[in-house]
Amino acid sequence: MQSSTIKHLAIIMDGNGRWAKERGFKRTKGHEVGAETIRTITTYCAKHSEIETATFYAFSTENWKRPKLEVEFLMKLLDKYLKNELSTYQKNDIRFQAIGNIQEFSKPLQARIKKTEELTQNNSSLIQVLALNYGSRSEITSAVNKLISEGKTNITEEDISTHLQTPYTDIDLLIRTSGEERISNFLLWQLSYAELYFSPTLWPDFTANELEDIIQQYKTRTRRFGGIK
Repeated sequence: MQSSTIKHLAIIMDGNGRWAKERGFKRTKGHEVGAETIRTITTYCAKHSEIETATFYAFSTENWKRPKLEVEFLMKLLDKYLKNELSTYQKNDIRFQAIGNIQEFSKPLQARIKKTEELTQNNSSLIQVLALNYGSRSEITSAVNKLISEGKTNITEEDISTHLQTPYTDIDLLIRTSGEERISNFLLWQLSYAELYFSPTLWPDFTANELEDIIQQYKTRTRRFGGIK
């Protein structure tokens, strides 16, 4: 048994569209407010004494199926978010990292992502990871193919772990908002022994106080990692 410390937090941010619909807004308004929530939660994590990495599911490989105008808005919102958040990253000593296949994004957006990574690479209070055009099965498949191309014939779990895009640490706690109880192809390898928490709160309404409450509940859980005690 290991103590319930929390080094790596992962969040599936769900409910932007429903939040907007309930208020008579366009879905895009929910995404805008949701981006503000990311800032709030990231800043909280940077100040938390235990959390080292916070990974947010921002855009999945399946999200391309959404209406074209919504996808275009999300791309513009991401660019605007990274531009505006650079000062937040620097002020709070946050390193930004993207995972996923960003090659399918526009060249200017790819450049924005890479530039933000470069400008924050020496920050150390928190690693904020945004999963962008990300799918876990694709990540695992790519890791295996890399190992094969390197001539590996007897692939171990450690080999795969070190060839994933997220080789920091396994996930300690996964939170999904909006009441949905699915993993949705997110960090499947890294979630092997994670504690799961499903919040009924829609993402734009999610607060640092609720996150603190969830973390306190998490700390009461006994993590056995397959053992008895």
